[in-house]
Amino acid sequence: MTLSEEQKKDIQNQRNKFNQTRRCISKGMEDNLYSINKILDHGFVRVIDYMGNDDSIVQAARVSYGEGTKKSRDDKSLIFYLMRHWHSTPFEMCEVKFHVKLPVFVARQWIRHRTANVNEYSARYSILDKEFYIPKFENLASQSSSNNQGRGEKLDEEEASRVIEILKNDSLKNYENYEEMLSQDNKKGLARELARMNLPTNIYTQWYWKTDLHNLFNFIRLRNDKHAQYEIRVYAEVIAKIVKSWVPFAYEAFEQYQLNSSQLSANGLSCIKRIISGEDVSQETSGMGKREWLEFCQTIGKDY
Repeated sequence: MTLSEEQKKDIQNQRNKFNQTRRCISKGMEDNLYSINKILDHGFVRVIDYMGNDDSIVQAARVSYGEGTKKSRDDKSLIFYLMRHWHSTPFEMCEVKFHVKLPVFVARQWIRHRTANVNEYSARYSILDKEFYIPKFENLASQSSSNNQGRGEKLDEEEASRVIEILKNDSLKNYENYEEMLSQDNKKGLARELARMNLPTNIYTQWYWKTDLHNLFNFIRLRNDKHAQYEIRVYAEVIAKIVKSWVPFAYEAFEQYQLNSSQLSANGLSCIKRIISGEDVSQETSGMGKREWLEFCQTIGKDY
């Protein structure tokens, strides 16, 4: 799955090729087409195709809400209005198709975003390359004591070195066994669809992943978050930059109303009103549990 010189040449030919079209285009996305954005040690993301731009969102909204919208607000304001009030359908009019190379364990997290079309490299038909994700020292950490699905303190240098050696040795040993088991002449050895069972989840796979802008925003919101696992977050960070260049008005609205905003419960909103009116508020009088109360205090920047 490593890009060969022939594949690199083909990608460059794709980037050098221009077609006249009547379709709406995005200058930012045109600049991104086919470019390889390297991620982790062997991974990448590149745009294969896309449909629509900011104008497409506006066009779809005005079909929905009638011609009067054109007179009442400009395009950017309309996009902000749609995002602010969770009118998601117009954002679904924009689509993008990515070519992604990623470790299998990251792919298993990623595939949870089910509202997409996916075609993955098949280890039933092809032999996987000997490429594994090996973390850098700074990304190795112990289990968090407060979060069952997160990392805690970074490992010291000696322990990190030990872990990396284990990862490298196990990855190579498993791959050697994989090669040994494979049937090369259809008479002896194991079928590819069975031999792949022995491969570790840090081996790299590839897929084409196509989704619409609304669901892509959901992916970015969840995976480009400080609580997301680092190995998927770095992919989301790159995709976020691509989306920002593709639909700048929509992305600005997304940053304003989803990515960098906070959601309050009915109890949280009630507490805000009480604080503004000068009333003392505590967890006991807030109607919130301990964890929600701590999150609420962090959101408003107060220590109660």
